[in-house]
Amino acid sequence: MNAGALLRASGLPQREARVLLAHVLGVPRERLIARPDTIVPDDSAGWFDALSRRRQEGEPLPYLIGEQEFYGRRFAITRDVLIPRPDTETLVDVTLRCLGGSKSPRMLELGTGSGCIAVTLKLERPDAELTATDLSLAALAVARTNTEAWAAAVELQHGNWFAAVEAAEPFDLVLSNPPYVAVGDPHLETLGHEPPLALSDGADGLRCLSEIIAGAGAHLKPRAWLVLEHGYDQAAAVGELMLNAGFSDVEVERDAAGRERVTRGRIRGVARPTDQR
Repeated sequence: MNAGALLRASGLPQREARVLLAHVLGVPRERLIARPDTIVPDDSAGWFDALSRRRQEGEPLPYLIGEQEFYGRRFAITRDVLIPRPDTETLVDVTLRCLGGSKSPRMLELGTGSGCIAVTLKLERPDAELTATDLSLAALAVARTNTEAWAAAVELQHGNWFAAVEAAEPFDLVLSNPPYVAVGDPHLETLGHEPPLALSDGADGLRCLSEIIAGAGAHLKPRAWLVLEHGYDQAAAVGELMLNAGFSDVEVERDAAGRERVTRGRIRGVARPTDQR
C-alpha cells in the first residue's frame, strides 16, 4: 500500500498519522506530503497500524515516537518523564530574563525530568554553569541522553530537591517545574500515561512548591532569583509563600495562553549563613 492510502485508512487526524508514519519509515514528514505514492513495506505498515491503534486508545503521540519538540529543539523522551509542554517555555524565557547580562551564572534546576529545560538553558547561555537534579534515576538516564545528544555540559545529580546539592556553593538562580497538580484534580484522569510522581505532589498541589521555596534561601547568593512554574490558579499562593520566606521583587509571568504560569522572586540581600566566607 502507498503512504497516502495508508494515512487515509488510519482513522487518525492526518497530521498525527503523518508523524507516526514518518517515524516508522525514518523519513522527514514533508516527504510524505510531497510523495504520497511512496510504497510502504508490509512490516512497516504493520508497525504503523499498531502505533495507530495505540494512539486511538489515547496514548500520547510523543511517547509513541520517543521525542518531543521544546524551544525549537527535539528531545528524547520515555514514559519515565513528563512530555515537555509549550507552557514550560515560559519558565525558560523568565529565567533568561532574570539572568540578564550576568557573567557565567551558576544555575540549579530541581526536578529536571527529560532535561529539556536544563539543556535549553545551557544552549541559550553557554557561559552558564548548570546543575540539574532529579529523584528518579530513570528520568536522569533520559536527561543524560539529551545532554549528550546536544553536547550540553550540564551536571546531573540524583536526589530529592536540595538534598542532591547540599554541599554546593550558592547559586545565582534556582528554577523548577515541580509536581503541582492536586490530588483529585480531574486533569489527572487525562494524564494517565505520564509518571504520577512528576505530576502530583500527593497533596494540595503546593507541597513541593512550599518545600522548594522554604529551602531555596540557603542555596542562593544574596539578591539571587528563584523561578517556579505552577498551576494557573496557584500564583497568589506561591507569591505569598515566597514573601513569607524572605523573597522580594515577587512577580507573576503569564504563558502564551495568558495564564499565570511562572512566579519569580529575589532572595533579600541579607546573606544566608552558607553564603558567608
